[in-house]
Amino acid sequence: MFSCRRLIGAALLGLAGAAMAQAGYPGIGRAATPKEVAAWDIDVRPDFKGLPTGQGSVAQGQDLWEARCASCHGIFGESNSVFSPLVGGTTKDDVKTGRVARLTDPAFPGRTTLMKVSTVSTLWDYIHRAMPWNAPKSLSHDEVYAVTAFMLNLGGIVPDDFVLSDRTMAQAQGLLPNRNGTTTDHAMWPGTKGRKPDVQGSTCMSNCAAEPQLASFLPDFARNAHGNLAEQNRMVGAQHGADTTRPAGTPPAPAATPATAAAAPAALGLLGKNGCTACHAQDSKLVGPALRDIARRHAGRADAVEYLTGKIRGGGAGVWGEIPMPPQTLPEADAQAIARWLAEGAKR
Repeated sequence: MFSCRRLIGAALLGLAGAAMAQAGYPGIGRAATPKEVAAWDIDVRPDFKGLPTGQGSVAQGQDLWEARCASCHGIFGESNSVFSPLVGGTTKDDVKTGRVARLTDPAFPGRTTLMKVSTVSTLWDYIHRAMPWNAPKSLSHDEVYAVTAFMLNLGGIVPDDFVLSDRTMAQAQGLLPNRNGTTTDHAMWPGTKGRKPDVQGSTCMSNCAAEPQLASFLPDFARNAHGNLAEQNRMVGAQHGADTTRPAGTPPAPAATPATAAAAPAALGLLGKNGCTACHAQDSKLVGPALRDIARRHAGRADAVEYLTGKIRGGGAGVWGEIPMPPQTLPEADAQAIARWLAEGAKR
């Protein structure tokens, strides 16, 4: 079973560099060093290959959970406000059988992570590389063990005094509610025999059906119902939203010239640089409130800049509903510039 991380590390950093040097481009590219490959090679396989040494208890994980995880996932992993719930839907019988009964129950309202995941290594690996969302890879190995242990305890899988480590991971795996829920019927698992894979990759070469033409549009009454889509793009990916402040079919607004761009508030650039636009739009609510609404609420407040700077850096909850804002790690100067822009009305 090969991992994407190993392939990327070896192919891009090593083989590509060596191949360029051998192809007649001396001085361009080189073989990756073991340290460089190790930086990419952080995956943990279902057979626990790649699992680093370390340990963490349920009690330690509870403290970390409340400090780093509960703001998005809830105190008990049940939150469904921003992300799908992590815990729930499993029973003691599921722990015994390794098959989650409610996965086949159409009356059950949803699917949690612990209902679906079949390997503890998947939990450990994802928490290690991607959590917390605002500071991925910031948890130490021991902290990842502790958070994973607490999550398993929330699901009734391991006891309160359990210590998860590289030595006890197999024990936890043997208790996972959906550990027997995987299938090899697709015939693509290594070692599967009996029939061909269900994906053949065949290509039509003659008398092929015409390629369908796909299109979508927004009806006029809905174009700007949730703010200008062109201003709600994420930080990554090619999501180019339509300018819904203009009638359908009209050409896009001309690109800003250097002069007009220079006149735009510097805070707008800081919002994108520091990831604020992942949760906040200018005129409409996304995960958090609209920036204009924040500006209106604090208009005329004498200490608005100081107050908003503290909120940006320290986070908070309860002011705009139940979804909390985690503390942000942007520089003090950036936070002050954004706060000053908000205090002045969040003008374009």
